[in-house]
Amino acid sequence: MRSFRLLAPVLFAALGLTVTAVLPAYGNPPRRAPQAALPAAAHAALAPVLADPRRKDDAARDIWRHPEAVLAFCQIEPGMRVVDYMPGGGWWTKILVPYLGEDGRYIALNPDVRAATPQLQQFLGNLATSFPAKVTGWTVTAPTRFDALNTDGLPVALNGSVDRVMIMRQVHNMHRLGMLFPEMAALRRLLKPGGLLCIEEHRAKPNASADYADGSKGYLRQTDMIALMQAHGFDLAASSEINSNPKDSADYPEGVWVLPPTFALRDKDRERYAAIGEADRMKLLFRRRP
Repeated sequence: MRSFRLLAPVLFAALGLTVTAVLPAYGNPPRRAPQAALPAAAHAALAPVLADPRRKDDAARDIWRHPEAVLAFCQIEPGMRVVDYMPGGGWWTKILVPYLGEDGRYIALNPDVRAATPQLQQFLGNLATSFPAKVTGWTVTAPTRFDALNTDGLPVALNGSVDRVMIMRQVHNMHRLGMLFPEMAALRRLLKPGGLLCIEEHRAKPNASADYADGSKGYLRQTDMIALMQAHGFDLAASSEINSNPKDSADYPEGVWVLPPTFALRDKDRERYAAIGEADRMKLLFRRRP
């Protein structure tokens, strides 16, 4: 596995391991055309989840992350079995666990880090021990209702049983840390035939250099992302501009983490980055190829 190169101030944020505190308002999301909507029953199930007081801090980012539109795009409905890959601070956990309901199954999954640095092993390893207590605290859900695993501990019985896999802003980490091939192979095995893989990722400009768009700055090119997923056994089914942001120039020497909510440079040029808002992000839906 390649060396773990990260700016120290953004170590946790780069891996999605921080719980975002209440932040001052920043930027204004760009106006978007109406997005696909959830079916009526799914919308009714989601509404109280998004309004839950336990999401008070997380809800401040809903105007940027668009949870209902994302679930509609990913075609995720109650009763499904869904993998949340590298759930980090649990932003999606707090939504998916109650939303999927008693007939569904939430599966938090971290990568196999047995060959990684001790630092990565500490942060990402042994999810089965570290994550369930967090989930029950966030959602008041019994541990029997969800799973928390690393890919090296996946039971064979799970293969071919998953309806959807979500990878929210983590492919750049998988790519730059040299874990993309084995992890995507494991995720593909989990999905049912025709199951869907939903990816959100910080989007580099089409002409970005290979060095800038290799994941080390948190950005990937959309054309590269599509090619990578196709090479790993997935066909592009749809794309969406739900999380686009044309204000993001995607060329910061320190990487995407200078933008909110991380503000890696702290007070340096903070007003500039706050005015930009959260990163421009591609949203891609792939179907598992036989």
